[in-house]
Amino acid sequence: MRTASRATRRTGYPGAATRSNRGTHDAAPVRAVSKVKTLAGVVRAVRKAQAAGRRVVFTNGCFDLLHRGHTRYLERARSLGDALVVAINSDRSVRALKGPGRPVVPDAQRAEVLAALAAVDYVVVFDDLDPARVIRAVQPDVLVKGGDWPISQIVGADFVQSRGGRVLSLPYVAGASTSALIGRILGKAVKRR
Repeated sequence: MRTASRATRRTGYPGAATRSNRGTHDAAPVRAVSKVKTLAGVVRAVRKAQAAGRRVVFTNGCFDLLHRGHTRYLERARSLGDALVVAINSDRSVRALKGPGRPVVPDAQRAEVLAALAAVDYVVVFDDLDPARVIRAVQPDVLVKGGDWPISQIVGADFVQSRGGRVLSLPYVAGASTSALIGRILGKAVKRR
């Protein structure tokens, strides 16, 4: 009979990363939810990072049904600086933007899943239809969106550029779309009936 690993016994999650299994003993596991912050909490963290000379990257989106297009995009965004802030639309704003069937995953769960990614440093949920207010509060050094957004249409681009920051439209990952994924799931569900 196999016995549970030390990390599993301590955290309840098989293979959970703890400081103890990384070299320091008797420390608590790193929790993804600790990276989910209020806007005020993100602003404090960003100011501290910028005061230390770290470059802060910002992106936003719905991030419903996380897929490889999202993870590749977020890894690339993070490579452009020293910390990545991801602002996600609240459930209400996703419904307003995408329609009544969305989001599939509630905002608290979307935020926690994103926060569990190594590329993501902070996650904040916002209720507006666009992230302009959040971008002005955070004041990132780099603003990025996916390749389906030309720079001229990226919300907050003028503000970030006016402060000397960079704005980039990162390449779109072909074949990776939440809407297409939902369509495939629904198509399979209909066929099984």
